[in-house]
Amino acid sequence: MKTRVFHPENGENEIKEAARIIRDGGLLGIPTETVYGLGANALDETAVLHIFQAKGRPQDNPLILHVPDESWLERYCEEVPETAYLLAEKFWPGPLTMILRGKDIVPRRTTGGLSTVGVRCPDHPVTREIIRQAGVPVAAPSGNTSGRPSPTSAADMLEDMDGKIDGIVDGGACRVGVESTIIDLTVTPPQLLRPGGLPLEALRQVIGEVSVDKAVTGNASPDAPPRAPGMKYRHYAPHAPVTVVTGQPERSAAYIQAVVQPEEGVICFEEFREKFEPHTLQSLGSAEDTAQQAHRVFDALRRFDSTDVTHIYAQCPDDAGLGLAVGNRLKKAAGFHVINADALPDLVIGLTGGTGSGKTSALCALERLGGHIIDCDAVYHRELAANAALRRDITRAFGDVFCNKKLDRQKLGQVVFSDPDALGRLNDIVNFHLLPSIRREAEGHLIVGLDAINLFESGLAAHCRETVAVLAPAEQRVKRIMQRDGISEAYAKLRIGAQQPDEYYRLRCSRVLENRHDTAAEFSAQAEIFFRELIQEVFDHE
Repeated sequence: MKTRVFHPENGENEIKEAARIIRDGGLLGIPTETVYGLGANALDETAVLHIFQAKGRPQDNPLILHVPDESWLERYCEEVPETAYLLAEKFWPGPLTMILRGKDIVPRRTTGGLSTVGVRCPDHPVTREIIRQAGVPVAAPSGNTSGRPSPTSAADMLEDMDGKIDGIVDGGACRVGVESTIIDLTVTPPQLLRPGGLPLEALRQVIGEVSVDKAVTGNASPDAPPRAPGMKYRHYAPHAPVTVVTGQPERSAAYIQAVVQPEEGVICFEEFREKFEPHTLQSLGSAEDTAQQAHRVFDALRRFDSTDVTHIYAQCPDDAGLGLAVGNRLKKAAGFHVINADALPDLVIGLTGGTGSGKTSALCALERLGGHIIDCDAVYHRELAANAALRRDITRAFGDVFCNKKLDRQKLGQVVFSDPDALGRLNDIVNFHLLPSIRREAEGHLIVGLDAINLFESGLAAHCRETVAVLAPAEQRVKRIMQRDGISEAYAKLRIGAQQPDEYYRLRCSRVLENRHDTAAEFSAQAEIFFRELIQEVFDHE
């Protein structure tokens, strides 16, 4: 079969020929404001059967009748409630499908064996005119192979249906991008069966209470017949498996950044795309613009099928407005494999170890994975300059060790470094004042790295989920700090000798990261793998 592409801008005859395909029992791709549909005469059981065959669609999955206006409701529906006319007046033409009691004229093959039927009036003048000229309602599910992302352009539909159907009407790109909202008016209160291009909030403003079916937020029962399209079967899925990450955008981005592998892809909000380069990625648009997200979501999913990514992580909006529909499509694509980043506890990782061991390179690796790095020594010096109470408490304990608010470190060192008790008192004072500041800086970050050489002495280790000792052979540490600080070998050995031995860190830290590399780049690459595995292990147990 050769699939013809119709171009309505070329004249009225294009629409007449397209309508003839419907009347003659053929299959026609039609544009709507939501997605492209695969249309056939809804009253012709054979034509409808061909829809299921072309899509590979389960035959208990009901189809929606597309009509040109609300006057057609009485032709195909019984006992049409006033609520239906109220909604049609407000939202038709538009992305709203109403489930009503069907008349016998509508074949059960069209309704998936149900006594109810879904009806909508699409907001695309070309398609409405095709329906009028065909003189019959058009049954039209989305025009993709069953289970794949819905098409939002004629080119998308041609990719799936070329050679399987008679024609496709090229009506341009779809304006909305997700399918229609489906509301069941045969129950009280009316029930949302599928979120779509019309927000739930808009329905409630017009008719009051609207309940939400469980299939909107989770997998439907495999034994129950679907009451509307999109309720029972896995939908919208690209070839690669998908994991959806919900929660505050900053936290969902941090989670994905931490766990995504080089061969995996990302669907993200525009504000975070730089975090994921050079991964294969698709942007949903701004985190605040759910209309843009709805317009892009199917295209984003579909584009990965032309890549070799092995897995896709997707940021997800909250349930407000069109976000409910976007999230529903992403979650169905993932088979409801969803991770809520807001439900994950903040992961604080304390890094310690002797000078020259490679902590800076390790911290850079953690930062590349979305970790927020806090240099505790820098916080300490910032607090010394800004916190009068800290200066006061140090002065009371150790005498006049400040000059114009600037700490005389040598003078303080002479007091505390030769007296373990004095050093303990200093750590207690510093810890008391630093902890609130460190907590404030860490707040809101999913993953935090604390850079603290005195991690255990200061008491900071008690506030860490994981503690990591970064260790390296002494001879390599000597070479590094000689080169870094421009000091002699003898002085470098003296500094290292005054610090805690490796065994001190091994006994106290929950994990050890060994640095035996010649270059910082090699060690940083090792550290990135180490931290990714650590983060994945911790979050997998939450």
